Amino acid sequence: MRILDTHLHLVYLDKFSYPWLDGAPALKHQWSVESYFAEAEKLGIETALHMEVDVAEQEMEDETRFVLGNLHPRIGGAIAAARPEHVDFPRHFERLAAMPGVKGIRRILHTQPDELSQGDLFAANLRRLTAHGLSFDLCVRADQLPIGRALVAKCPDVTFVMDHCGVPDVAGQALDPWRDSIRRMAELPNVNAKISGIVAYAKPDWRVADLRPFVEHVIDSFGWDRVVWGSDHPVCTLTANLTRWVEATHQLIAGASEDEKARLLHRNAERLYRVGAGA
Repeated sequence: MRILDTHLHLVYLDKFSYPWLDGAPALKHQWSVESYFAEAEKLGIETALHMEVDVAEQEMEDETRFVLGNLHPRIGGAIAAARPEHVDFPRHFERLAAMPGVKGIRRILHTQPDELSQGDLFAANLRRLTAHGLSFDLCVRADQLPIGRALVAKCPDVTFVMDHCGVPDVAGQALDPWRDSIRRMAELPNVNAKISGIVAYAKPDWRVADLRPFVEHVIDSFGWDRVVWGSDHPVCTLTANLTRWVEATHQLIAGASEDEKARLLHRNAERLYRVGAGA
């Protein structure tokens, strides 16, 4: 079954600055689109959306233009970096929204102080996305899910995609209070969930059984119509590789119907991010 990867990071150290990579030496090298698709195409991944990689702030727009500039025919769009906490966000956002192929924006929150996303300006700026049909990828830690929910509640007309199953502590099998926070997030109809990233939060010797309670709870809470899949490549290589994560995904959803699998692996993403057949 074909897969649309909603969370591909590309790292070009020769073109952009990635300050955060100084603290992640295992990831601090070139991750090109060619090397990704050499593995991905064999796994049924037909299309990928580029997810911003938290480049230096002055390079954000350049990163988006680069990945959308005929970099690879299987790049189906980009979720661009933005700073909704800034007063000049509207000018930056209008330029992003005018770029063909921009599907949404993201502001990394799981490495930031809680208060960053809680100001009125942040929410007011996110509400600008609705008029352009763009979504916001919400990346918060498990302990930040309540403040993430508060942000979503302020923007009922904005489509949100919660990244990485809400960043649970898979290594510690910390299901609670994460489970209740996920249920509470799923109560808001404008939030979707991305099955991605969790292998990076697992032990290096993780098994599919370690991932199962987290994935199954997210799908049970959000339902098959509000989940999408992402590789989180190359971050997934911290404990696995793309092939192993795709294989684990197929094992995790082996009991689902073909229709349910299609919704998770490509159909919902095509609709939410307006890609290909779902555009």
